Amino acid sequence: MVTTTKKTIENKSATEETLLTPRFYTTNFQELAQLDISSNSREIESIVEEFRIDYNRDHFIRDKEFSNTWDFFDAKTRGIFIEFLERSCTAEFSGFLLYKEISRNLKKENPLLAEGFSFMSRDEARHAGFLNKAMSDFNVSLDLGFLTKTRKYTFFAPKFIFYATYLSEKIGYWRYITIYRHLEKNPDFRVYPIFRFFESWCQDENRHGDFFAALLKSQKHLLNTFESKLWCRFFLLSVFVTMYLNDLQRTEFYSTIGLDAKKFDKHVIRKTNQSSGTLFPVVLDVENPKFFEMLDKCDEANNELIRISIDEKKRDNSNSFFDSSKTLFQKFFAYQKMIFNLIKLFLLPAIDTNCIWTK
Repeated sequence: MVTTTKKTIENKSATEETLLTPRFYTTNFQELAQLDISSNSREIESIVEEFRIDYNRDHFIRDKEFSNTWDFFDAKTRGIFIEFLERSCTAEFSGFLLYKEISRNLKKENPLLAEGFSFMSRDEARHAGFLNKAMSDFNVSLDLGFLTKTRKYTFFAPKFIFYATYLSEKIGYWRYITIYRHLEKNPDFRVYPIFRFFESWCQDENRHGDFFAALLKSQKHLLNTFESKLWCRFFLLSVFVTMYLNDLQRTEFYSTIGLDAKKFDKHVIRKTNQSSGTLFPVVLDVENPKFFEMLDKCDEANNELIRISIDEKKRDNSNSFFDSSKTLFQKFFAYQKMIFNLIKLFLLPAIDTNCIWTK
């Protein structure tokens, strides 16, 4: 490889939003500010102290390997990596914005939580900046300021933020550490230096997950009621399905780094489900053979919806009444198949964990 000459960086337009793209969130800040965390303040304080230490302060520093040229990537591989970096950067930046806003709104009424969220926003900003800088190696970058102003924000109640973000941080940990360990054993597949940073990087995700776990333990009604069991099952399933459907659309990325996307996802789902069993009152029975069978049927329905969408765009504005009606029926049956299997997945018997703080 040779070192890169000066290059022109283009601002990349944001990916079109779909149900599976990373989203930006907002919440009820006043409700968060009034949370009584006294029942578990010691654990929360100990995690915030870990944030203060800032173990990864000097971790996200690009070294000379990044100065190599990546022009040897063919157009297809280059596109695969840009998409991976863009989606990852958007997800990290979304976390930064949410945590920053929560911290700003909690400063006066709940300073301990405000400090915790401030440290997590610091970490997410680092991650997003590091990923965006990596995109510049491929001559593109995201305009994060423009993204802040133009992206739609989805409202989530605080308790949903706790469930969803706990799981997204823990699943992020298992994704990063699994990729890191695989490439440690198979260095020939480490085709880009960012993967070397995943071991320490994933510890940020793990600590963030621990912070949300401590928060949930301070709100026992979110873990020890019948309703909370339903929400735990719902968010476990939502996170697993989203990752599975996304990754099976990106098998070429995983094959580039020597992984089978389906096997990778099954491993990550099992590990995240196992981790969640140390907090949630119930977890999903992912060892039930029907679980992954129904996930695959959801993937089939998702592929059908993607195919229909591509065909629709090809026809552009030339759709006849017959074509429009045909497309409508095709979408209906694909969505029906997806929803039917999601309901069956949700209704599969769950596993009680009997965690002591849910009593």
